[in-house]
Amino acid sequence: MKSWLSLAIALAAPTEAALRFGCSTLTIQRLDPLVEPGKVPSAHLHQIVGGNAFNATMGDDVGDKATCTTCTFSEDFSNYWTAVMFFKHPNGTYKRVPIMQNTALPNGINGGMTVYYTQQDFNSNGNQKITAFKPGFRMVVGSPTATKAGVPGLKFVCLENKGTRFPELNDFPKQPCRGGIMTVHHFPACWDGKNLDSPDHQSHMYNTVKEAFNPAGPCPASHPVRVAQVAYETLWDTTQFNSMWPRDGSNPFVLSYSDSKGYGTHADYLFGWKGDSLQRAMDSSCMFQGCENGRPLKSQAVNAMNRCTVKTQVNEDIDGWLTAMPGQM
Repeated sequence: MKSWLSLAIALAAPTEAALRFGCSTLTIQRLDPLVEPGKVPSAHLHQIVGGNAFNATMGDDVGDKATCTTCTFSEDFSNYWTAVMFFKHPNGTYKRVPIMQNTALPNGINGGMTVYYTQQDFNSNGNQKITAFKPGFRMVVGSPTATKAGVPGLKFVCLENKGTRFPELNDFPKQPCRGGIMTVHHFPACWDGKNLDSPDHQSHMYNTVKEAFNPAGPCPASHPVRVAQVAYETLWDTTQFNSMWPRDGSNPFVLSYSDSKGYGTHADYLFGWKGDSLQRAMDSSCMFQGCENGRPLKSQAVNAMNRCTVKTQVNEDIDGWLTAMPGQM
């Protein structure tokens, strides 16, 4: 009787599964296998994290090809990438802004970003079935050609410290930020259930995302499959440039495709979880670090994350003071 009662209580309890984990930097170079497949170099600089199968062209078997990952979960060979931030000095030269680790993550992570897979919010999946992405799935949110803000979930945060999360801004902060700048990218969570990609890398998805980590709205009939809410947080150490802020008060930061407003902020995702590992996580009751160490996902130490790399295919200076950003001559 006792075992039956325990089982009944477990089945009645709401599922509360959400992943939050760190990924150290895999590489920073001009490659973009989604928007510019096969082109070396691509138009602008990206920071890429995740599995070491990352290349200028990528097929559907990412989870089988990769041998290591820069992410906490050793079964996650997905790749996640965004544009890079630069500081533009009043004299016209550019310097790449260093990346910081999130305060919620283990110490020692090399740059990178924080990745989230949430079911509804931080507390509940709302009793919805969350379907894991399939091998070959990929998507993009935002567009570097955007000339105005408007995509929900694409935000900037002026950090007081690494724990700051509000207010969220539609463009770059208008003043020096004591703790740096965070960029936030929330992806759509409604899939058409058929296409692993689309010509614009977005139409197979439908965006019902609201602000911050609030629950997304219901999926429409055209895109009925609820998938995990994927989000990235990247922390940029802009503090070293605060003393060089232009006298006229104009924003000195620019994204690597020459965007000083931030309206074109965008992010790319390419699924690469091994086997059914992501589905197991979405079906579980784990939360954040509670999903590690085989409960239900395998995890790895920071030194293993930092050891995973890929070769540099584009040999160019990205770290010194530059007369122009890479690819923006």
